[in-house]
Amino acid sequence: MEASSSSSVAVSIILVIIVTLGWRILNWVWFKPKTLERFLRQQGLAGNPYRFFHGDLKESVAMIKQARSQPFDFSQHLALRVAPFLLQILNNYGKNSFIWIGPIPRVNITNPVHIKEVFTKINEFQKVKMLPQFNVLIPGLVSYEGDKWAKHRKIINPAFHQEKLKLMLPVFYQCCNEMIEKWEKLITTKESCELDVWSYLQNLSRDCISRAAFGSNHEQGKRIFQLLKELSILIMQAAQTVYIPGWRFLPTKANQRIKEIDREIQASLKSMISKRENAMKAREATNDDLLGLLIESNLRETKERLSIQDVIDECKLFYFAGQETTSVLLVWTMILLSKYPHWQAQAREEVLQVFGGKKPEFDGLNHLKVMLQVTMILYEVLRLYPVGIAFTRTVSEETRLGDLILPAGVQIALPIILVQQDPELWGKDAAEFKPERFCEGVSKATKNQVSFFPFGWGHRICIGQNFALLEAKMAVAIILQHFSFQLSPSYSHAPHSIITIQPEHGAQLILRKL
Repeated sequence: MEASSSSSVAVSIILVIIVTLGWRILNWVWFKPKTLERFLRQQGLAGNPYRFFHGDLKESVAMIKQARSQPFDFSQHLALRVAPFLLQILNNYGKNSFIWIGPIPRVNITNPVHIKEVFTKINEFQKVKMLPQFNVLIPGLVSYEGDKWAKHRKIINPAFHQEKLKLMLPVFYQCCNEMIEKWEKLITTKESCELDVWSYLQNLSRDCISRAAFGSNHEQGKRIFQLLKELSILIMQAAQTVYIPGWRFLPTKANQRIKEIDREIQASLKSMISKRENAMKAREATNDDLLGLLIESNLRETKERLSIQDVIDECKLFYFAGQETTSVLLVWTMILLSKYPHWQAQAREEVLQVFGGKKPEFDGLNHLKVMLQVTMILYEVLRLYPVGIAFTRTVSEETRLGDLILPAGVQIALPIILVQQDPELWGKDAAEFKPERFCEGVSKATKNQVSFFPFGWGHRICIGQNFALLEAKMAVAIILQHFSFQLSPSYSHAPHSIITIQPEHGAQLILRKL
């Protein structure tokens, strides 16, 4: 009798668990999305009706595949190829619209006043929690909130001060010079040569960040970059499916490979960090690279220091963000200067006037009025070909944004590729390459609105933006000193997004030595 009673209790408990779990799943994939949809529509927002579980993801992925199979040229809007579904939603429903990321609605925010408010209210609009796989690829400062973000930012900040960046300039120059020497060898026996500069620019930025971050240990960085590239492809594939809690723990081939890559990266970085920290404590090492500056700043902290895992995560972020940002900025700059040779000529004239054939130095590179043409060009490249598609934020409790009331559980997107080419904000020539729009600086070009934010804006603006721009200016200056270049007939204009916006088929240019 007692056994029968115990069995009934066990069955009842199991049933309760099953019913509770079933209700939570049903609420997650149906009731909550439908409730949020009604709320958003009452606010005057429009979008596709919610479709069970997948939302808009299937259609979005299908449209990207279709876009990548079709010819594309410079006259077309970048979003047509890298975010066609997002563009379609705004065309169909207007700027007050939303899309479905699985069962989660994401509201598009395109009004500069509202964008500024989102960037300003960092506690109300926090970063969307990335897929667990993304935390493997992009951990560290960029993913933190609140006190943890403030602590990490405080310790990391000194490494990116202007005076510290001066220390990086010889590294940038050496890396650029080595790339130029490779290019010159290819042209020794002829007037010009065709070259896919994309791979060289990737290697340049990898070399720069490896040496700037880890000094004499930069050779170890090459293996880390190979691993990060493979990891980014695996994670982008995961991002194109609906996130299912716990899926990453299943022993799929992709999940196992992600874990293997992460273990190897972690071990390599931990070894480098431990050796450097011990050497610095024994005063046997310098602190003239990012790792040394970070460790020095951390050791000076009297209250809460970063753990070795924290330092590893920040180093992974240095690697990934530092390499990706600069390489894509440089490749689109070379492509657009090839497309618009008069701007290439003007930039070269400026570089030769400021530096002649000598090594570009910090004050010249960093002074807006001295390097005005190059700065204008870089800003315009970032406007037309930003590093990423959008910034995303999440709403954890009911929040007012302008006239909108956003319920807890929705996300918002600041679609940078649309805002930065909006004719209402930038004029009828918004889609054209016109660097002169920045001749009086960003504030004048944007009419003091937050309509240009390639590195974010406000308190959480990218800590490495000055690092990336200084490296890009150095590279552009040295390239212009040595070569003229134009698009090759074999070049196919095909931007695509693998976390950053890259040229899918490379960047084939014809280089001529000056």
